[in-house]
Amino acid sequence: MAMADLVTPMSIRVAATLSLVERAGDAGATAEQLAAETETSAPALRCMLDHLVAVGVFDLDTASSRYRPTDLGAQMREDAPAGIKPLLDINRAGGRAELAFVDLLGTITTGAPAYPHRYGRDFWADLDAHPELRRSFDAQMNWRFQVQAPQIAERFDWSRYAHIVDVGGGDGLVLATILHAHPNVRGQVVDLAPTATAATERFAAAGLSDRASAVAGSFFDPLPSGADAYVLSDILHDWDDDHARKILTECRRAAAPSGRVIVIESVRGQGASTAIDLFMLMCFAGRERTVDELADLAADSGLKLLDWGPIADGRTVLEFEVAPTM
Repeated sequence: MAMADLVTPMSIRVAATLSLVERAGDAGATAEQLAAETETSAPALRCMLDHLVAVGVFDLDTASSRYRPTDLGAQMREDAPAGIKPLLDINRAGGRAELAFVDLLGTITTGAPAYPHRYGRDFWADLDAHPELRRSFDAQMNWRFQVQAPQIAERFDWSRYAHIVDVGGGDGLVLATILHAHPNVRGQVVDLAPTATAATERFAAAGLSDRASAVAGSFFDPLPSGADAYVLSDILHDWDDDHARKILTECRRAAAPSGRVIVIESVRGQGASTAIDLFMLMCFAGRERTVDELADLAADSGLKLLDWGPIADGRTVLEFEVAPTM
């Protein structure tokens, strides 16, 4: 029951969603004060706070009736180094997606993702329908790559490629980091319109407008052609095999004759956890794959694996060339 308990994780997620740690601060606050700020029921909030005290997330000063976050609870702060709040806040893309696990039985029964069953549309359509979710998703992706982007830039020889297209590259964090580390490389991000606009702004702010640009588009549609390398960072695991093949095929079609397709992923057996694998299935009908499985998908799309190896914490890089035709 300790492993299956929902009381504590849901209390933590609601506390994060209501920003109780930030609102209480170091001085602490009473349940009544916090309820007034969050427009919630004071008795109900006190009940939840008392449970969070019992599990060590908050302390209670009985003399003043003030609740203060412990060091453990402080990890929920917006600016905490752990960066977990977007994954807990149920009004943001990450936290909202996690709640779809309540419909996991349907996924296990049918193989279909639970997210559309719970919310009436798939994850990507949900981001389109709710701009605030898209912004929170982009921010979550940036947090994910804040440590890994410099590793990706430094641990792979990007200088071999004069022109890189980062396919589904978000607001340009990874590409900008690569271009800073390799001054002779030019690059372009392809992503959906709101995110591509943010990438253009990032490149301008970083002084990279002469070497970097962004174009609004989908990786299921024709990509800008003739680049030396097409990069897919944390893309394929979001999709089932059929969609993953389509993405790889569009990269192969767009690549120059001597071009490469660079896949950066968490790989089964090389750092991908069973938990993230199950999340990908539940949320997207995607999955983490082995190197051999990725190589087989790529081969189906006209690509041949040249080399692979670690590139960042928990990430593997696979380099593909356009397979010769008979």
